[in-house]
Amino acid sequence: MGTPLHHDRTGAPRTQWVMAEPVIAAVAAHAAGGVAGVVRLEPGLTGLASQVARSARQKINGLAPAPTEGVRVRTDRSAEPPVVFIAVDLVTSAQDQAAAMAYAVQREVTRAVADATGLTPRSVGVSITDIELYGSGTT
Repeated sequence: MGTPLHHDRTGAPRTQWVMAEPVIAAVAAHAAGGVAGVVRLEPGLTGLASQVARSARQKINGLAPAPTEGVRVRTDRSAEPPVVFIAVDLVTSAQDQAAAMAYAVQREVTRAVADATGLTPRSVGVSITDIELYGSGTT
């Protein structure tokens, strides 16, 4: 939600928009999932615990949770503008070069988050948790 800060030179109130971490994670998840070679996003143990808690809170509040599996976002709001750190856990296909695919995920996530929120992530870490030999669910 926007909150009035103070007035600008014209006397109009200025507004500050705050992006919640689940929103940034949903944008990042969508971008990462669209990269060639990414079979699926898959949360590690830390991601699973966060995902369960976030989904429960959203369901209690009557919200449909956006898909954020496999993405963790941390923001430092003490900086101006806020600093965003993103971690993506994924499964890749054995037919693609892992390093090139991970770099493509970093580029796409950075671009998508900057386009959607105006915040350029300070870092996008990519962890490959598994490699599917046939890309069809068989590991």
